[in-house]
Amino acid sequence: MKKSCPFLVLVFFTSFFASSQSIATSPYSLYGLGSLYESNFGFIPALGTAGIALSSVGFINNKNAASLVDIPENNFFFEVGGTGIQSSFESNLKKENRNNVQFSHFAFAFPITNKSAFSLAMMPYSSSSFKISGLKIPIIDGSNESYYLDVIGTGGLNNLDLSYAYKLSNKLSVGFSASILFGGTTDERTYTINSSVTSIDKKVNYSGVRPILSSQFKMNPSLTFGLNVKSPTRINASKVQSVTVVNGTGTSYLETEKKSDTDDFYLPLEIGVGFNKAFKNKLNVTVDYEKRFWDATNQSDMYGVFSNQEKFALGFSYQKAKTSRNYFEKIKYAAGVNYDTGYLEVDSKKINDKNFSIGVCLPLDHLSSALFISYTYGQKGQITNSLIQENYHKLTLNINLDGIWFVKRKMD
Repeated sequence: MKKSCPFLVLVFFTSFFASSQSIATSPYSLYGLGSLYESNFGFIPALGTAGIALSSVGFINNKNAASLVDIPENNFFFEVGGTGIQSSFESNLKKENRNNVQFSHFAFAFPITNKSAFSLAMMPYSSSSFKISGLKIPIIDGSNESYYLDVIGTGGLNNLDLSYAYKLSNKLSVGFSASILFGGTTDERTYTINSSVTSIDKKVNYSGVRPILSSQFKMNPSLTFGLNVKSPTRINASKVQSVTVVNGTGTSYLETEKKSDTDDFYLPLEIGVGFNKAFKNKLNVTVDYEKRFWDATNQSDMYGVFSNQEKFALGFSYQKAKTSRNYFEKIKYAAGVNYDTGYLEVDSKKINDKNFSIGVCLPLDHLSSALFISYTYGQKGQITNSLIQENYHKLTLNINLDGIWFVKRKMD
């Protein structure tokens, strides 16, 4: 199979441009669990997704659970977000555009005591959505005889995240999270050889729990360091498959909802570090570095291999005054850049992702309620014989609602 990999990759990706219905989201969702989707809360999307060392004083920082201890006492944060994406996919042959609007997350967080806090969040973890129509493949490499392949893939995984934070001292806090991953993918394939049609419908369900340890250390009121460690985890998989053959002699059901073993998926050890520096309480600089050790999982995909991944993020934010009678002085502005080496190698080429972002935070009340708006432009992959290039425009809207609870009403 590996010997024919370059050819299969070439015809696979060019097949995405065979018809106007060929791309549902991203062709890279073919791999593994699908395209990994990283929900970023609050202002983080505008900062190039940097945030490991950010506080949760104004929104729920899902990049580091240890930050939850900064939520003001008796305050309750509720956040919901969504994303709109306009993508163009370009190969050596053609260019095509796609639009997609998707749910990002909902979450709530609150302090338990003056030293501890809790949060719960629901968000997508991955998305698999692709379609191939009429792909012609030689039966044997170099042969003139071919068969036709049609594929529809859908599904993805969800992430239910439970986090707890505790303040060990005025400078050091720690966080513990459990990411409960669950969901499934479907793969419907039809092979046509002469007058014989073979249909294979496969459903794979996944489940697993990933522990995460995080911390933040405040060197002083203007400088914070953050650490995030995600444990390597096995995602258990179970498969149900049906196989049907239709030819001149009739219809044969070779398998009907047959349960069988399939390879589990392994998530790697992930380590992230970051720092946040404030200048005169107006300008903030945030930097993150993350590494994911995919090599250690010893797994590969039919069309490529998994390799170590690095991510670099840099963000700047500016707010003239946190408290002011002038509304425009309270608006926070941000910009950031991000570079992701990617975790997939196809035909010895990494599928990297680079982007820049800008955004604003619009206060909604005298507490921490705010509307976060960010725009991101990015580029993923490259134009080669075996890859396509994906250019995307992303608009993210997150809203954080802040309420006061467990406070007794005072009577005059």
